[in-house]
Amino acid sequence: MAKTALKQFRNRSYLAKDFDSLRANLLQYARLYYPDKIQDFSESSLGGMFLDMAAYTGDVMSFYLDHQYNELDSDTAIETSNIERLIRSAGVPISGAAPATVDVTFFIEVPAAAVDGKYVPLSSSLPVVKANSIFTSTSGINFSLLADVDFASKTSNGSYVAEIKVGKISQSGNPVTFTMAIDGKCISGYETSETFGLGSFVAFKSITLSQNNITDILSVSDSLGNSYYEVSTLSDDVVYKNVLNTAHDSNDISEALKVVPAPYRFVTVVDLASRSTTMILGGGDDNNIDDDAVPDPSEFAISFPYSKTFSRTSINPLKMLNTRTLGVYSPNTQLSVTYRYGGGLNHNVPARSITNINQVSLEFPLNPRLEIINSVRGSMGVINKSQAAGGEDAPTIDELKSLIPSSRNAQERIVTKEDLLARIYSLPANFGRVFRAAVRANKNNPLSTQLHIICRTPDSRLIPAPDTLKENIRKYLNPYRLITDAIDILDASVVNLSFQFDIVIDPALNQQTVLQTILSKLIEQFNTTKFSIDQPIVLSDIQNLIFNTPGVLSIINIEFKNLNGETNGRTYSNFNYDVKSNLRKGMLYPPEGGIFEFKYPEFDIIGRTAL
Repeated sequence: MAKTALKQFRNRSYLAKDFDSLRANLLQYARLYYPDKIQDFSESSLGGMFLDMAAYTGDVMSFYLDHQYNELDSDTAIETSNIERLIRSAGVPISGAAPATVDVTFFIEVPAAAVDGKYVPLSSSLPVVKANSIFTSTSGINFSLLADVDFASKTSNGSYVAEIKVGKISQSGNPVTFTMAIDGKCISGYETSETFGLGSFVAFKSITLSQNNITDILSVSDSLGNSYYEVSTLSDDVVYKNVLNTAHDSNDISEALKVVPAPYRFVTVVDLASRSTTMILGGGDDNNIDDDAVPDPSEFAISFPYSKTFSRTSINPLKMLNTRTLGVYSPNTQLSVTYRYGGGLNHNVPARSITNINQVSLEFPLNPRLEIINSVRGSMGVINKSQAAGGEDAPTIDELKSLIPSSRNAQERIVTKEDLLARIYSLPANFGRVFRAAVRANKNNPLSTQLHIICRTPDSRLIPAPDTLKENIRKYLNPYRLITDAIDILDASVVNLSFQFDIVIDPALNQQTVLQTILSKLIEQFNTTKFSIDQPIVLSDIQNLIFNTPGVLSIINIEFKNLNGETNGRTYSNFNYDVKSNLRKGMLYPPEGGIFEFKYPEFDIIGRTAL
């Protein structure tokens, strides 16, 4: 019986990963097992070339293996496409810049009429300012009216909701006209429409809209009159709409929610790099749709009535998706999409800056005379008494990545504080955006949680969140909270501070240069973006920053003071804060649910040198 020679076992090392170590191991291997084949392994020899080529190949493979492994984790991934995949898989919504919201006051002058011996505004002259009317700020930002504003609306006791003042007076002292003022909610951004040809049926057809930073898709309909609804996933077959409440309690609740079937639906996907929005339509064809929500698998069985034998037959599993379960759309039609886009910090325009009427639609339900219509229309004016808030720039990649751990743990519910904060910071852009948020337990109710929020202006000054944003947050959080939990949404207390320090500087150096360097560092240290709600100021950090500046010999004194109300011609928050009572263990603590702000750092940070 012939004997088979066993292959000699050779020692191999698997520890080398870079070019030099790979070449060294290969050289040792070649000299050990091939001593009589090649002896010259110098850099210019043929053996050296073989070693270099093999080491180079191994080095490249090792690099890409490490790179691919790093791309599997959000903390180490660097490729935008992989980061986007990880963000989506964690359930973090990608959004563009957020719009600002603001209350705009509308003014009109209407004729007076005598009713029961009392002069009141002429009822037939009271118009309705229609939704989507556009008004522009002095900086060129457009604001659209969200809902109709009716000057004829009255409270439950019969008085007008609008504020009324006497305008012109006749010679006999009777009112000739009245001026009326009423507020309406407006949102920043620009509105546009696009039309797309759907063509032949393709399951889950995608359509990319031309504008970036889309904040809200207002309406989608095809040429057959079908309305399409945006849903979170294509498996959602209903949506909720707010409708006018006609029940007996309409005075208490003006609108009611209505469940609307949504066979024609779509989802939106925002690209991380460009912030462009793509609509993905349903997977079914409404022309060839079955009546069953779930397809019958037996319909896809293949029969061979005239054959006794048959071979394996491949079946397309996508046919199982030809059902209304994941929505439908009408092929070979024109799809019209109307949406709003645009936002950012610069949309938080200051008070009294929205004064231009760009495009207004007035409706007069009682049909007054033409001269009255023209007079009322010509007298109309607008102004925002408060600053717009809620506008924020698009979240950066790093900000979205930081939400991945919390979003994964949340699992579509709010249990921990981290879950709640993750939901707040991932609020869809069309609802506005919070600058800072903090969660505290309610001492008076163990089942209630206090959520403190704050917004900021384009120049990073803190302002209270508008009521519209709070209402949006309430509606947004409600589906995720546990049924026994309550969340109180509160404004964060803004504590305006000033900081003064006295130091000794090396006499050999320029005093002003050293002092200006310290002031620049402190302005950066006290930047609003560096503070969070309930975050204390560590005094040793401030002392180290000053003392580590070249030229500083000693620190004589540092002092924080509270600024509130009108001070030196500058307006601060009205919160009164005692610095001494909140200074503990070398740290200055804000009040519960409060945040520090150096509102005017160029005036509020003062440095002095001692001779």
